[in-house]
Amino acid sequence: MYSVSHFAIIVILILGAACIYLFRNKIKWRKAEVGAAFSLMFFELTYHFWMLINRIWETSSALPLELCNISLILCILLLLTRKKVIYEILLFTALLGATQALITPILHYDFPHFRFFHFFYTHLMIIWVPLYFTWVHGYRPTIWSVVKLFVFLNVLMPFITMINRLVDGNYMFLSHKPATASLLNILGPYPWYILSMEGLLIILSLLVWLIFREKGAKTSHAVQHHVNKRTFY
Repeated sequence: MYSVSHFAIIVILILGAACIYLFRNKIKWRKAEVGAAFSLMFFELTYHFWMLINRIWETSSALPLELCNISLILCILLLLTRKKVIYEILLFTALLGATQALITPILHYDFPHFRFFHFFYTHLMIIWVPLYFTWVHGYRPTIWSVVKLFVFLNVLMPFITMINRLVDGNYMFLSHKPATASLLNILGPYPWYILSMEGLLIILSLLVWLIFREKGAKTSHAVQHHVNKRTFY
């Protein structure tokens, strides 16, 4: 963390987002979307194969139940289906979850290890894909998107808590805080930091909605028409 390669990734994140925005009227490539989805599947399957051959695949840590793993699945589904309901959840989990993971990564391998490329490629794509659908396809969150996010997460959390107990895991940090430095360190002891996370998530989700929401009813109607058209393309 905070190595030269880490700072390089942060620069790539910013430059990639800037390019998506600047060339938003020129990059509506359906084949590229499908290709990106399959590249993410390839990287994730290769990662699990790598863990298996190195005998480090364990149910307590390798199941796709972390928020970023779930975001990756949503990212692939969004690229393949263009469903706005997936975008509405992914926008928040990506900008609030994957961004934090990029800034304070829990990673024991540096460049040029395979795990380095897997971690940062998947997390960069998790962030870039909802930005791409926002700026290129015109998708926008509504206040109901925030509600959907909280329903989704609060339905998911009891299930993941049960899995944690069965496999002695710590998925979504619902059992204890991570060993490395993270935002959770300032949110109180267990289990109160989970409630603090919920409160902070409400504030940050509303902030994301305010930044990315559609301004004006007329424009919103036009964008919704565009979204419906693109969804069934």
